[in-house]
Amino acid sequence: MSTRLTALSQNIVQFARFLRLQGFTVGIEEETMILQSLQHFDYTSHESFFLLLKMIICRSKSNLNDFDELFRQYWKQLDKLLDAKRKEGTKKKKPPTPKAQFAALNAWLKGRPNKETEETASYSVKESLSQKDFSAVPDNEVAELMKCIRSLSRRLAAKANRRYELSNKTDLPDLRQTLRKNLRRGGELIDIMHRRPKRNRVKLLMLCDVSKSMELYSSFLLQFMYAFQQVYQRMETFIFSTSLQRITPMLKQKHFGEALELLSTANEGWNSGTRIGESLNTFVNEYSHKLIDSKTIVIILSDGWDTGNIELLKQSMHHIHYRSKKVIWLNPLAGYTAYRPEVAGMKAAMPFIDVFAGVYNIESLRRLSKWI
Repeated sequence: MSTRLTALSQNIVQFARFLRLQGFTVGIEEETMILQSLQHFDYTSHESFFLLLKMIICRSKSNLNDFDELFRQYWKQLDKLLDAKRKEGTKKKKPPTPKAQFAALNAWLKGRPNKETEETASYSVKESLSQKDFSAVPDNEVAELMKCIRSLSRRLAAKANRRYELSNKTDLPDLRQTLRKNLRRGGELIDIMHRRPKRNRVKLLMLCDVSKSMELYSSFLLQFMYAFQQVYQRMETFIFSTSLQRITPMLKQKHFGEALELLSTANEGWNSGTRIGESLNTFVNEYSHKLIDSKTIVIILSDGWDTGNIELLKQSMHHIHYRSKKVIWLNPLAGYTAYRPEVAGMKAAMPFIDVFAGVYNIESLRRLSKWI
């Protein structure tokens, strides 16, 4: 039975990936809850297995509407692949490796031709993309990387959106907490837990450096900001180089290409010098009293190279830090082990930063979920 459960666990993880491609928000939390619940539920019963996954995964009416058909498609395709595998097993051939066993399924999930070598290569490319520095991505991989960033940012935003706390009210049952609390009782639902949306949920404020020194990173970071704002409404976005510009309305465009075109034509200082102090001072004077309070997390994406007024930078950072909940500074150069924040702009800002981290590849963006 343990062998069968191990195989089932692998397929559940694959199923979660499949659902993410279809627009579902399924993360590690949901996968873990399913795998824990399998220890106490009769997963050999198709109906029980189906209802368990549906209860844990579905978070909206559209999820409920789509889940049945997607569940049927996935497990039906998996059964076909397993049947074909059994037939091949009767022939005297070298047994396939675990990686090759799921290559055909991966191909079907992504809507590509059923060729093991092609899918294996594609999978390795995606894995390497998550680790690759944005500045080193070749032109032929940019589109795929943008797709990965878009998917990640939407998942992070959705996770930040669904903040709940335990409640004594009975109008909103918490299925995950109910399952977790009743696991020791063999899965019998005796205690029903409830939840409610958290009060005072955080607001996000992102300021992205689009100066010449950030040229190799800014387009990827703007894609991240764009996709995040499509999901997370309590968010304001700005870009700066020699001056500051509010771009929240522009990032509400239906397509990122349209938003990027508007940004590049509207900002005369794009890919020019950097005056962080002057830009942040403009923000403090014109926007901070409306947009920053004790519920606001400020995220600044910049390498810290400043050709402007350093004292103005220090004063602006002090004001922003004092009024906000938290200041996070993400620096592409911080991804290098030998990096030290020794440039004047960065040194001036450091005393007013709560979290200082690198932002140079997809993995570094993923870690942002720990701080928001």
